[in-house]
Amino acid sequence: MPMPTGGRPMRILFADDECSLQELMRIELPRLGHEATVCPDGRTAVAALERTAYDCVIVDLDMPGLGGLEVIRRARAISPDTETVIVTGKSSLETAVAAVREGVFDYLTKPCKLAEIQGVLERVRRKRELTARLRALEGRVRRAEGATHLVGGSAALEQVRRLIARVASSSANVLIRGETGTGKELVARSIHETSARAAGPLVAVNCGALPEHLVESELFGHRKGAFTGADEHRAGLFEVADGGTLFLDEVGELPRALQPRLLRALESGEIRRVGDNQPTTVDVRVICATHRCLEEMVAEGAFREDLLFRINTFEIPVPPLRERLEDLPALVDHFVRRARPQTPPQAVVAGADVLERLATHRWPGNIRELANAIEHALVLCDDLPLAEGHLPSRFTSARSVGRGVAAREPIPGTAPIPTPQAPLAPASPSLAIERPVSLRELEMQAILTALDRHHGNKPRAAEELGISLKTLYNKLNSSASTAASTPSS
Repeated sequence: MPMPTGGRPMRILFADDECSLQELMRIELPRLGHEATVCPDGRTAVAALERTAYDCVIVDLDMPGLGGLEVIRRARAISPDTETVIVTGKSSLETAVAAVREGVFDYLTKPCKLAEIQGVLERVRRKRELTARLRALEGRVRRAEGATHLVGGSAALEQVRRLIARVASSSANVLIRGETGTGKELVARSIHETSARAAGPLVAVNCGALPEHLVESELFGHRKGAFTGADEHRAGLFEVADGGTLFLDEVGELPRALQPRLLRALESGEIRRVGDNQPTTVDVRVICATHRCLEEMVAEGAFREDLLFRINTFEIPVPPLRERLEDLPALVDHFVRRARPQTPPQAVVAGADVLERLATHRWPGNIRELANAIEHALVLCDDLPLAEGHLPSRFTSARSVGRGVAAREPIPGTAPIPTPQAPLAPASPSLAIERPVSLRELEMQAILTALDRHHGNKPRAAEELGISLKTLYNKLNSSASTAASTPSS
């Protein structure tokens, strides 16, 4: 039989109480290009595992003293990266299920051909090579990017840091809430990197970006032939994230029909590939994020309430940029130096006029919008610091002036920002107004103020106002209908 064509020799541990198989493996495994240790029973195999690291352990299921499954459990405890294969002459559904639950790489029935063993070992070798390359790539990426850190020193951001520090050391599921572009994935990465799972993978997926008919396969995997186009077995993202963290961004976009499967995976730690009858156990921490109000979706029947309770063990709200404008100078400096790492440490990267202009913007796209604006400015800027003329045109428009405190408070270290001549709408009925205000208008103003204070969260706004969520919807719909029917002046 030919030798393997590539890769280093693997170190194989083979344990079986049949003398003929022991002798066969002593001869054939080295001939296949591997280093072999052959043991007559399970206890000897465990002793060998405690002395030496192996790439793969092949064990007979039924051995006197210590059975194959127990050897595999010991192997996973001693060396979690070691792959395990079972061979047995007593194949049954029960033993196959037990083997799968122990995470074995493959399951062979006696009498098995040497070519079958060679095929299994070749797949083990390819998997270990890919794993090694992935880890090396992750290491280079981490060294290039440095540790994940949240930029800024505002009180709102410090609260986020405190919550990350509290939850990172636990195993609790986390729900990160915030508007689009606020940095929810960065918060998830910070939790992962400061947790006990930091050495494991962090797998991120945007639920809203997956085609609905492929979401189940992407998350849970599929067996060959499970559906048209399933030409091979494929591991899902839960399996890829085993031992680490799975970040489900925009979890509110998850199809309603798939939500029970996610709930079961979170509750039992078991997943089932599409087309597979047997479950697979995974050890995954799930972090979810959303910009939507999930309580509102629950009321509408679009999101399961029990799933919301399960993913929302610990909640971290991420503030929008308009609520942490004091972080603007640090964020601008960060994005400029990331794009131009050769910038001297003491260099001023942006003029006061730029910071003042940025402070008056509404920031509907939050941090992501700021990063894009700085990238645009750097394309036009040959020499730092950035000037107002380098900014995108929308920042020089009067429409970019923000509301409330966000539009009036100056950035520390810059000239004060002029206050608008008159507010867009009276803040309270005690303020001077040009015409009588109806009770309906005052009521709607109170509703809009509550919604603004809770960042559009209707259930919380309704609770503050002392009305039901249904009443809130009715009043908003009534106001919208009135506005639509009123002719413009």
